Amino acid sequence: MTTDDDVQIILSRDQALVLSDWLSRRMTSPQFADVIDDRAVWSAFLRISGVLDKALVEPFRDDYDLLLDAARERLNLRLGDFGQEQDGK
Repeated sequence: MTTDDDVQIILSRDQALVLSDWLSRRMTSPQFADVIDDRAVWSAFLRISGVLDKALVEPFRDDYDLLLDAARERLNLRLGDFGQEQDGK
């Protein structure tokens, strides 16, 4: 149930799959906890992670790694050069 105070974010399935994987790997890392300088931010991370866990069936499939790799590839193609390291930087 959403209220006027809620914010809705719409992700493609590829975005949701890649973000879910990233969050599940990073949120348990001590290094990740070190960069969170505002404890309240955890509330958002936990909510997003929980919503993704409920929405996605792919992590339970035998071909999860293939699905994840394909999603990453499609998203990277759409990004083009954005976020790639430039020579000399």
